[in-house]
Amino acid sequence: MIGIMGAGAFGTALAIALAKAGQDVTLHARSAEQAGAMQTERENSRYLPGARFPNTLSITSRLAELEQSSVLFVAIPLQQLRPALEGRVLPSVPLVACCKGIELETGLGPTGVLSQIQPEHATAILTGPSFAADIAIGRPTALTLACTDAQIGATLQDMLTTRTLRLYRTADTIGAELGGALKNVFAIACGAVIGAGLGDSARAATLTRGFAEMQRIGAAFGAERGTMMGLSGLGDLTLTCTSDLSRNYRLGLSLGTGESFDPSITVEGAATARAMAAIAEKRGLDAPLTRTVTQLLDGKVTISDAIDALMTRPLKEE
Repeated sequence: MIGIMGAGAFGTALAIALAKAGQDVTLHARSAEQAGAMQTERENSRYLPGARFPNTLSITSRLAELEQSSVLFVAIPLQQLRPALEGRVLPSVPLVACCKGIELETGLGPTGVLSQIQPEHATAILTGPSFAADIAIGRPTALTLACTDAQIGATLQDMLTTRTLRLYRTADTIGAELGGALKNVFAIACGAVIGAGLGDSARAATLTRGFAEMQRIGAAFGAERGTMMGLSGLGDLTLTCTSDLSRNYRLGLSLGTGESFDPSITVEGAATARAMAAIAEKRGLDAPLTRTVTQLLDGKVTISDAIDALMTRPLKEE
């Protein structure tokens, strides 16, 4: 059995895809009310309306019902990961993070947080260019599975690859995490560019310079260049910076237009920008886009000020 903690859009979509492939899947929701509604309706009407649950997908709010899992996916937003799992007794199986970002308090990525709060477990991360709705309805999707233990990584890759879900394996968890985290920051920047009416050429430049910044930061942390160039880096960056299905991109649009944004929507890029800006300043890393996004989020600069600052930086080779 496959266990999935977190009945948001991605956790639900993953549960549907794996159940459609013939796996027995149990999806854990935070409350009995939420679990009961999904079990009765056989869909997640809040996050994925219309995506029907296969018969092999069970819903629960009781952690005890995950005890027979052979792997446990953790699809909980990163900033909520520690309070959700700290002190919990989980089955002794690999934990696969399905979230993106950098923890504000510690600067850790998803596998780092999991290793701190559940140190007896092997950890991995599933990341890459994907929208939950595409996964749920069976559109072809390719993702990165990063795990430092090669044997566990290969086992998970074989177990989780389906006809519509293709997993590529790497041992570079640092690169996979940084790509998935930073692309959200640059999606906010690209959304702001479009929201401000600066056009597609400016967005292309922002995306490209964001990718250069991602590679610089990745290199400083020991990430492999191939990971940055792959699905969890360039692939996810391209998707998130060019689609208004991305919550981070939509937040950027609101910054560019000056409109309000629904505060109940989880946008990991905002916390990631603040966390990485602090890390970059401490370590002396060149991260102008990350710093600018943080200043925009905090209301310290206007879009006009931000563009002027970026366009008047000292000239250099690409």
